[in-house]
Amino acid sequence: MNIVRLHAANPGPYTGAGNWTYLIAGDPPLLIDAGVGRTEHLEAIAAAAPDGPTRVLVTHAHPDHASGAPALAGRWPSIAFSKMPWPEQDLTTIAWGSLADGDRVTTGEGVLEVVHTPGHAPDHVVLWHEESRTVFGADLLQVGNTVAIPASSGGDLAAYLRSLRRVQALRPSRVLPAHGPIIENPLALIEQYLAHRHHREVQVLSALEARLDTVDAITERIYAGLNPQLGPLARENVLAHLLKLQQEGLARRDGARWESVS
Repeated sequence: MNIVRLHAANPGPYTGAGNWTYLIAGDPPLLIDAGVGRTEHLEAIAAAAPDGPTRVLVTHAHPDHASGAPALAGRWPSIAFSKMPWPEQDLTTIAWGSLADGDRVTTGEGVLEVVHTPGHAPDHVVLWHEESRTVFGADLLQVGNTVAIPASSGGDLAAYLRSLRRVQALRPSRVLPAHGPIIENPLALIEQYLAHRHHREVQVLSALEARLDTVDAITERIYAGLNPQLGPLARENVLAHLLKLQQEGLARRDGARWESVS
């Protein structure tokens, strides 16, 4: 595929070095993810496609992926924007076209299939190019870090694990993520992710058995020494594990207090 990898110029504590977006060249040019509207990103897009992309596919509504849509629309008013709906989060200033699981999107480099992969966000999708066995992976995977599951704002760990296994079943040869380097051995990384989540679950159960009964107390035990800026994400991950255990009948809560169910 003729793909141009374009940086969104948005480094930060939650985005790391920043987001990658992907321009699929050809006729018509198509952009995957909108970035955050930084001038550097717009100029990089213009250098690769002077008339701008014809269409932008947004993988989910989190700001580092979607909030650049108005700036793109201002620069190239004829762009069509599409994403899976998340009405509570979607920007109302954009006329979104709707994506659904199984949709097939024609590009100048072949067909992309929309694969719904909730967990990190309820509207999260990846895009599958079967011919090259490439997944445009958004926030499903990244090298060197795990993916946050924001349980109090649409994240769902059980759904995320199902999404990992669904992409695993595609047998991709590479994943183009929104953060970090291209993933050249995605099947091995998915196995690492699944093992990591199992390890975290064991840690959470152990903390409950030690009578640590709040999200904060469990987070402090599991994530000792964590950068304080990342504390909110760590607490969301712990909450995600607790909610999964609750769904499975292995934990219960009374208000803010949690306990294991033996």
